[in-house]
Amino acid sequence: MIKKYDFLVIGSGVAGMSYALQVAASGKGKVALICKTSIEEANTAKAQGGVSSVTNFAVDDFEKHIQDTMVAGDFISDPDAVRQVVEGGPAGIERLVNWGVNFDRKPDGTFDLHREGGHSEFRILHHADDTGFEIQRGLIEAVRRCPQIEVLENHFAVEIITQHHLGVRVTRRTTDIECFGAYVLTPEGRIDTYLSKVTLMATGGTGAVYATTTNPNIATGDGIAMVYRAKGLVKGMEFVQFHPTALYNPAERHPAYLITEAMRGYGGILRLPSGEEFMQKYDERLSLAPRDIVARAIDKEMKIHGIDHVYLDVTHKDAEQTKAHFPNIYAKCLSIGIDITKDYIPVVPCAHYMCGGIDVDLNGQSSIHRLYAVGECSHTGLHGGNRLASNSLIEAVVYAEAAARHSLSVIDTLTYKDNVPEWNDHGMLTNEEKVLIAQDVKEVESIMSTYVGIVRSDLRLHRAWERLDLLYEETEHLFKRTVATRDLCELRNMINVGYLITRQALERKESRGLHFTIDYPAHALDANKA
Repeated sequence: MIKKYDFLVIGSGVAGMSYALQVAASGKGKVALICKTSIEEANTAKAQGGVSSVTNFAVDDFEKHIQDTMVAGDFISDPDAVRQVVEGGPAGIERLVNWGVNFDRKPDGTFDLHREGGHSEFRILHHADDTGFEIQRGLIEAVRRCPQIEVLENHFAVEIITQHHLGVRVTRRTTDIECFGAYVLTPEGRIDTYLSKVTLMATGGTGAVYATTTNPNIATGDGIAMVYRAKGLVKGMEFVQFHPTALYNPAERHPAYLITEAMRGYGGILRLPSGEEFMQKYDERLSLAPRDIVARAIDKEMKIHGIDHVYLDVTHKDAEQTKAHFPNIYAKCLSIGIDITKDYIPVVPCAHYMCGGIDVDLNGQSSIHRLYAVGECSHTGLHGGNRLASNSLIEAVVYAEAAARHSLSVIDTLTYKDNVPEWNDHGMLTNEEKVLIAQDVKEVESIMSTYVGIVRSDLRLHRAWERLDLLYEETEHLFKRTVATRDLCELRNMINVGYLITRQALERKESRGLHFTIDYPAHALDANKA
């Protein structure tokens, strides 16, 4: 079956919905919003901490936020991207509020701002400790009110539809490839052809390729893998952010429950089981150091002492204030026998955020014409070597606006592609093959966690490469001779993403930002000075 839409949006987090709402408001065409599962399930909903934006101009300003972002990114962030996001932040917050998102406010009506690691000022807007859930709620309600947006739940994009076109302009960061839509797996198991004038990739992150992650299970890097297979440019994949403080609970590893960084901003102290503090050995900012420094410090202390977690302590804070600020974390920990007002919280680092992805320009355009990418699946250059806390949600909102503005400026010049072949779906999966797919998923998670984790080496990375290559050959053979199922497609995507992380980690011959390797422990700039 062939379907046609002016705008095809693949992904329903804050990035995809923000874009969909803006292009729909223009009245320039029909929008399809592809949701892999339900519209409620997205990385956005898992973001507890908040959204960073300069709003209190009495003490804060854009230059401070820019500097904080550049420092956290180890000075390889794109300055133009940083400025665009920071200066576009207040307008982005206003759009969220207008769509119905609520942020906590003080009695005088001003925003109740938090401060998180790496930020020099209080500039984190939040809604208790479930900010992402509140943003997702507000946007879902706005999307459901919009008749121009067709929400397609339990639809899975298998591949984007592309073709080389010699008439398009080729530059250093663009190809001669054009995107005309995507092949989409329906709930009935049929793969339909979705043609579009403009396609937006907003498929979220890659955390599910690791054994322990704060991401939902659907975060298998689908958009990045699809664009990579279509010969699009993918960058910065070596920069995987491991959140330093996921709740240590062996019963919940995938996804693990996130203990927001705002709790360290609130005054939480990292401690060993003995009660001893340790962050003073690693950074003068102590527990408020950027995430990569904190994650490596915890990882090292765990190895030194032979322990499988450390602790976060807020018992010195006012109990009622703690409950008011972090009601969901309080309830969650209490459900497993931990009263955070009296007990230390066991925490451990785990995969959290992908700073790399589909390379895009300031308009959110990828290297493939007519294809945009926004949100965690994109590489805007904002995060550089490490994402500054709470910069991701505002990046998604600002770049969604930029992509919407640009795609609306060209939509009237674009047409649908004729004679696109329908998907050739044949064969069937046996029960034995289904079991093997499930086992291969676990193997990818194990390979990535063991060899491509917080601390890396060439030996570990080459070992990961070799094992992923074997899985790739087996999976591609299976894919070519059987029916395409979501499980099989997700496995393909996980292998592609694991390969990209590993390859780009091998290519970076320095330790920088989130990428730390024992073979090249020096920063390249420092090594050149020596």
